[in-house]
Amino acid sequence: MASAFGPTCAVALVQALSGVLAFAGVTNSPFQLTARATDSVRSLQPIVFAFGRLGDMVMLSAALNLLRERFGRRCLLVGAGPWNSVLFQGHADVERVLSFPRHVPFMLSCAWWRLLIALQQAGPGPVYVCERSPRQLSRIQRMLAVATIDPQRCLFVGDVAGEADHWVDSYVRLGHLTPAAVESPGDPSALGKNAAPRLYVSEAERLERDAWLQARGWLGRPLVLVQPGNFRTMSKRRDEWRRLNKDDKSWPIENWVALSQRVLARLPDVRVVLCGAPQEGGLLREIVASAGSSQIAAAELGLRQLMALSESAHSMISVDTGPAHVAAALGLPLVVLFGSQPQHVWLPRSSSGSSVLGLGGPPRSNRVDQIPMNEVFDAWCSLTA
Repeated sequence: MASAFGPTCAVALVQALSGVLAFAGVTNSPFQLTARATDSVRSLQPIVFAFGRLGDMVMLSAALNLLRERFGRRCLLVGAGPWNSVLFQGHADVERVLSFPRHVPFMLSCAWWRLLIALQQAGPGPVYVCERSPRQLSRIQRMLAVATIDPQRCLFVGDVAGEADHWVDSYVRLGHLTPAAVESPGDPSALGKNAAPRLYVSEAERLERDAWLQARGWLGRPLVLVQPGNFRTMSKRRDEWRRLNKDDKSWPIENWVALSQRVLARLPDVRVVLCGAPQEGGLLREIVASAGSSQIAAAELGLRQLMALSESAHSMISVDTGPAHVAAALGLPLVVLFGSQPQHVWLPRSSSGSSVLGLGGPPRSNRVDQIPMNEVFDAWCSLTA
């Protein structure tokens, strides 16, 4: 569905509202988005646009850390999807998150008007557009045009990223650059040399996690997390994806069952916890029922619950999906099964140096179901050796 407002009409609307506010005596209008000469370089707020899915946003956190270090102020992050505010709650490098619906014209969202005000409050800071999807990039470009953001303040990851580059490297490379209209806060070459995704769990969330584990009799036991689903298993079309066998990240139920049983045979004291969102509950319960073991359980988790659990678990086995990036960012050793996406672009990275082992993906394979179960088990064993 296309917006009824074109950029020209929308700019006129913004200018008209600015004029009304000026007539009413409002001198600090949220629509006055011009630079102020007294702003200090070190107080400029980096503004980051990224409309990616969960895993993309986790990888982006490496650049958010670099930008905070460079400009001395936490970032204003503009995203699309309900996971953004949850993921960056209490994050050391993010001051505020504004999140748009993914499939609604942006000017019909309350987030649009909040963004206009936030852009004014942020001052004439640098704008980093960390998006390459043509559809989402087009939305961001329209936003910037309607908000009358000077193009000389903006940098785009598509201008620095190569097709073979890992996403973290591309984001960090962009973060080292300074837009033409913004004075550089100094030489960034010494920053971000070992940049990696960073996530944070609060003490209150750790206490809640421990109470949850205690109630299940799992506190103090090593937990092996298993993430069998991906964004397709969460979608309304998940039954269709499964029926038509079109999900390249789908691994057979019998493989998950056999793998879980072999994990238990190797480490009898562990609990295997099959993780997923509430929409994936049916898939998780099907695996648990087929396994037939009280030491294998399903857990429908919210994102913050998954983060807290990842911080304390023994290890994870996952398909290539957002929760795998979350786990790696929190230092959890894991094995990742790849479908059609290449490891050298998408393999999760850890800021703590914990092991991340990838299996499959081009050029060797293009579906997760082409990866043998024994190979996955052997890779997991190497994590615990």
